[in-house]
Amino acid sequence: MRKVAALYVDMKRGPYAKMEGVAPVGLPYDARGYDGPYPIVAHPSCAPWGRLAAMHGHKETSVRDGDKSCGPIAVQQVRAFGGVLEHPQGSSLWKFMEMPPPGNGVDKWGGYTISVNQCDWGHKCRKPTWVYIVGVHPSDLPPMPHPGTPTHSMGVKREKRVYPELPKSQRHLTPPDFADWLVEVARRSRLTLPSTRANVSRRDIMSDEEATCSPTSKHRRSRPP
Repeated sequence: MRKVAALYVDMKRGPYAKMEGVAPVGLPYDARGYDGPYPIVAHPSCAPWGRLAAMHGHKETSVRDGDKSCGPIAVQQVRAFGGVLEHPQGSSLWKFMEMPPPGNGVDKWGGYTISVNQCDWGHKCRKPTWVYIVGVHPSDLPPMPHPGTPTHSMGVKREKRVYPELPKSQRHLTPPDFADWLVEVARRSRLTLPSTRANVSRRDIMSDEEATCSPTSKHRRSRPP
């Protein structure tokens, strides 16, 4: 069985720590230092790149809270070693890292994006998600599940009228069946040699003021590639 690295994951509550053939990297360690050799399933924090990112401001400066550099570095890692990265539909990370939205072809790393709903794999909410894939031809993707039906909302007004709101502490958790599917996609990657990485540093992503005022994380950090 080909080993897969799961990066930026919830080690205590997520499914990856118990999966066979998966090397999870999450808190208290810093996945930004991962340098191969296994293909990757990446779950970088969406908070700095979502629609409410402006609300986070300088608070999102630690690995625990979602350091903004985690997203671009995760993209670099997937491009270098193959695999997948998932983020909410419409994430601004796509524009920043020049990843093609769903239906917009491939980038120079051979990466492309598909759109899925996590409720199809058992999430309580619909949770529309973009999945960026490198090293796996679309015809080689594992079978998709049958469409699922949400039972809760993520707090979206139009959904709150129909479904009860899911507690925030549960929204980020990856359904085990979705984790299995993502791992299988990464395992099918045929990217055998590290690709040339985009030279994106944390300072490129943060403003000068953020870089100057950012507190030092208490967690172990490895220097970004």
